[in-house]
Amino acid sequence: MSSEFDSYVAVDWSANNKPKNGPDSVWWCEIRADGKRQGPHNPSTRANAIRQIRAALIESVNAGLHALVGFDFPYGYPANFAQALGLDRAGDGEPWIKTWKLIARLMQDDDHNRNNRFEVAATLNQRVSSAAFPFWGCPKSGESTYLSARSCWPRDGTVLREKRICEGQVRGPQAVWKLFTAGSVGSQALTGIPRVLQLRHDIQLKSVSAVWPFETGLNPLPTRAQRPWKILHAEIYPSIIPLRSFANMVKDAAQVCTLATWFAELDREGELDRLFSGPPTVPNQQRHTIECEEGWILFCAGAAFVRAMQLVSLRATSEMMTRCSFTKRRSKSKASAPVRSG
Repeated sequence: MSSEFDSYVAVDWSANNKPKNGPDSVWWCEIRADGKRQGPHNPSTRANAIRQIRAALIESVNAGLHALVGFDFPYGYPANFAQALGLDRAGDGEPWIKTWKLIARLMQDDDHNRNNRFEVAATLNQRVSSAAFPFWGCPKSGESTYLSARSCWPRDGTVLREKRICEGQVRGPQAVWKLFTAGSVGSQALTGIPRVLQLRHDIQLKSVSAVWPFETGLNPLPTRAQRPWKILHAEIYPSIIPLRSFANMVKDAAQVCTLATWFAELDREGELDRLFSGPPTVPNQQRHTIECEEGWILFCAGAAFVRAMQLVSLRATSEMMTRCSFTKRRSKSKASAPVRSG
């Protein structure tokens, strides 16, 4: 059985204001279909991370390979956000790409990780509500008329929801509006979306790139010969699957290695393709919202997700039993070894 992809790239993003390595910084890993692993890599800045990932993707394309690339932040916002920003009157294009381009125009993020994400959030709040809503969360020193350290979500009178459809299907993800403190993903989205847009429209990659599900729909993957792309970008959420054990790795590094490895293994099993169709129970109107504005987390909900998780669980159990067996053998070996006399 031929695989859908030859390369699987998983990226754990960070919105740090300074260059940083180690836990809570950018990590990325590439797994090839033959099982070879590149990384995990731990660039100290977002700019350097994108340079590294771009180089890896160009190498893949030049070798005729098909690559799946996932960043772990929301690629979209809850329905009606683009309309609330006034982007429905801003020419052609679906809500998702209008929102991406606006964020990219506003965001300043230099080679040393210095960025203006809180100012961008305040600007978006001003456009949407003329108040500190919907984005929230910042240091006390960063509070302003249009951005608060605490949530100012109104009880009624708003067309926006706190979470996207996909975030109601899986436990864990926090609302994309939250920018600061533990578990927040809003800052990662604001700093990350312009970088994915940069890769998508890179001069050497744009003709062979697409973003799922915005440019593909929630559909099974076409055959390789029918695809207008070789690089497919997709939103990921590494915490959705059990973490594998990798020696001497921080959690962030182990997560990207785990997810890239699972994608490769599911592809070999012929199960990866199913994930791109999304859950079949979603009504048509919601599917349209997902495809045009909200996006979807790959590996999230539906029968394909259940099947994938069954395979994940089987492999995790097998690995655990192998490790336990190895530990017992070592213990028995030590117990039976002759004791040297002093």
